[in-house]
Amino acid sequence: MGQIQAKVSAEALLHRLAAGQALDREDYLCLIEQQQTLAEPAAALARQARRRTYGDRVFIRGLIEISNHCRNNCYYCGIRAGNRAVERYRLSEEEILASASAGYALGFRSFVLQGGEDPQYTDEYLCRIVRELKRRYGDCAVTLSLGERSYESYRMLREAGADRYLLRHETANGEHYAQLHPPSMSHAARLQCLHWLQELGYQTGAGFMVGSPGQTLKHLADEMLFLRQLRPQMVGIGPFLPQRDTPLHAHAPGSAELTIFLLSLIRLMLPEVLLPATTALGTADPMGREKGIMAGANVLMPNLSPPDVRGKYLLYDNKIHTGVEAAQHIEALRERIRKTGCEIVIDRGDHIGKTGENHHEL
Repeated sequence: MGQIQAKVSAEALLHRLAAGQALDREDYLCLIEQQQTLAEPAAALARQARRRTYGDRVFIRGLIEISNHCRNNCYYCGIRAGNRAVERYRLSEEEILASASAGYALGFRSFVLQGGEDPQYTDEYLCRIVRELKRRYGDCAVTLSLGERSYESYRMLREAGADRYLLRHETANGEHYAQLHPPSMSHAARLQCLHWLQELGYQTGAGFMVGSPGQTLKHLADEMLFLRQLRPQMVGIGPFLPQRDTPLHAHAPGSAELTIFLLSLIRLMLPEVLLPATTALGTADPMGREKGIMAGANVLMPNLSPPDVRGKYLLYDNKIHTGVEAAQHIEALRERIRKTGCEIVIDRGDHIGKTGENHHEL
């Protein structure tokens, strides 16, 4: 009887969430504990929520991984500074612009410049690249994902034309953050950066790993509360995947199924959010992209990086970077997504509440 009551209670909570009601930590914990029985109804409700806001459109971002140099030593990351097995690279300005040009021809209207925290990419250098991208492709959005920087750096990049910034917080719990990062890194500093980005008017993205070492279901409930309070325009989550040359190499990977369920909960909690089916999810499950879309996601990020560096940006083992993951195979990806009932569109793919160009109103 207790299990039946728990299921009924959890289903009622799910419908409360779908109706826009605020849940507390115990509510989210109840939902997460009932993941297996709630996965299908949650996905159905999430698809309805996405359809009401964005229709059945799926937005694509052209991912350009500009550097695998990083000053940090995050315990889970394959491009951490202390990993001597990495073959390091940096893309030149010309290579970045050439990647964007190839992407534009393929129908991409949004570019993501992603990299480690590489000191050689100065504000002046990055601003020049952003300005040139906006000059050449005025109908495109430029997203940066380059880690923690100063307020002044974020301001300069915003004024140069950057529209969006992705900065995963990795965990909302400070003690858990300390388990995943060296003492030189601060949870408070990470959160401060997110608030600066919002203050400066970026479409701001946060996110976390599912199943990272030390994470509990209570931590995941806290992630939901954190996202509800932060209200970012984008949320990127993916299962923790170990990398063989890191201190956490022996830890079991996170669950793709739990990640997909959390995508549904996030869509229901933040109906307007831009929600990727991430590369990590596609790595953990060959059908991860499709399952993510069926669970409420509406963003994909195919790789536009030069082919000779795609295998060097290995945050975790077995990362997919060929086949439909490569932007050059966009038609094959388009067909796979069509089978979910959705359609990849040629569009900037802005958050519905923050549309339009960057007008430098700072």
